[in-house]
Amino acid sequence: MTGYEWLVEAYGCDPVLLGHRESLEALFSALVDGMDLHPVQPVCWHQFASPAPPLPGGITGLLLLSESHLTCHTFPEHASICLNLFCCKPRPEYDFKTTLEQRLGAGSVRVRKLERPYCP
Repeated sequence: MTGYEWLVEAYGCDPVLLGHRESLEALFSALVDGMDLHPVQPVCWHQFASPAPPLPGGITGLLLLSESHLTCHTFPEHASICLNLFCCKPRPEYDFKTTLEQRLGAGSVRVRKLERPYCP
């Protein structure tokens, strides 16, 4: 059996949306629905103070899944978001690029999918 981990970086995002918790909640909901994920707890969110007012502070989110976890870290001052999704079993392919373009206005998206084998 093999798990998979996605490392996703999106750049050129709308800084206001990156500091808006409701926008990130909608993003997580889209990912959960689109990838048929199964949360075991509500999302834990933390918003940081802004390092560059009037921009909002970045937000970190953590969602525990029966498959493992989904996290995000936003950087409004850099117009970017980093996502990490680990699933202990294979999932269907997902179009992160389109979702991040539509939800956060991303100008470019980089997706790396890593195979995580459980034995050598």
